[in-house]
Amino acid sequence: MERAIAELQRGFLDPAQIEASRRSMGLDRQLIGDRTYFLVESGGRLAGCGGWSFRTTLYGGDHTAGLRDDTRLDPGRDPARIRAMYTDPDFVRHGIGRLVLALCEDAARTAGFTRSEMMATLAGEPLYAACGYRPIERVARLAAEGPAVPGVRMGKSLV
Repeated sequence: MERAIAELQRGFLDPAQIEASRRSMGLDRQLIGDRTYFLVESGGRLAGCGGWSFRTTLYGGDHTAGLRDDTRLDPGRDPARIRAMYTDPDFVRHGIGRLVLALCEDAARTAGFTRSEMMATLAGEPLYAACGYRPIERVARLAAEGPAVPGVRMGKSLV
């Protein structure tokens, strides 16, 4: 996660924004507890990870105050959340992100969700757009403190 944040956002954010991202992003252990988080290994190394959630929280990690809402979503009304997607920089453009995203979408679909949403980084937006996600809202500030870190709330039909 650290390497993905630090290296893959370089062309999209300045160093201060990357540092702010590091403080606002990361793993949400609720995804592990809910058994909705996937790890992909390649050659004995962790190549990527990501998850989906049936809870209200859209983004942020364990340490992100003010963004946590563990209320359960209604699959008949609410979109599933795609969360905490990271690819090791050594494995970018090897299909790892697409694989994790497909695993998340399939699991959410099996749980009865017909839509999914995520808060994408600018670095992740091209991948998600290529996978059928469309922008819903551009957000100027993801991190609560420090310089503004932009993001894009994106959504997709799962039917």
